Amino acid sequence: MATIPDFAPDCGVCAALCCLALSFDAGEDFAIDKPAGLPCPNLEADFGCALYDRLADAGFAGCTRYDCHGAGQRVVQEVFDGANWRDQPALAEPMIAAFAAMRKVHEGLELLLAAGRLDLPDDLEEEREALIEAHAPEGGWDEATLARFLADGTPARLAAFLPRLRAHV
Repeated sequence: MATIPDFAPDCGVCAALCCLALSFDAGEDFAIDKPAGLPCPNLEADFGCALYDRLADAGFAGCTRYDCHGAGQRVVQEVFDGANWRDQPALAEPMIAAFAAMRKVHEGLELLLAAGRLDLPDDLEEEREALIEAHAPEGGWDEATLARFLADGTPARLAAFLPRLRAHV
């Protein structure tokens, strides 16, 4: 049986992966350009944000709206056993890749759980349950299982499954 994670972000047990992994462009939501893979200049040594209490006023309204749906803390705590990219710089690239994959996992799970509220025919319900199992493997996640998740076509299977639900919405 699949174990469904908590989708609530817990920044206190993350390593600011969103502040490292994501890029943003100067504009209405962000005051500066920041490429993916470089830490935000507002990121403090303890992974806190120097602008946290005034993000929107400082031009970072996009940060106030972002939600990783719990993917960041899962990567840090589950996949990398509490390690972080600051203490071990060689982990930055694999953590960024794992974060991208885990975001796909969590986004897919949320869609599949929402689809569970639909009155689906048996064949679609069985497919939905199989996709949930693929998005929440019994043994949890590590770098290898995340890589397999992407390589085995699970995201493509989900993308093909979702449009077939239109008739049941």
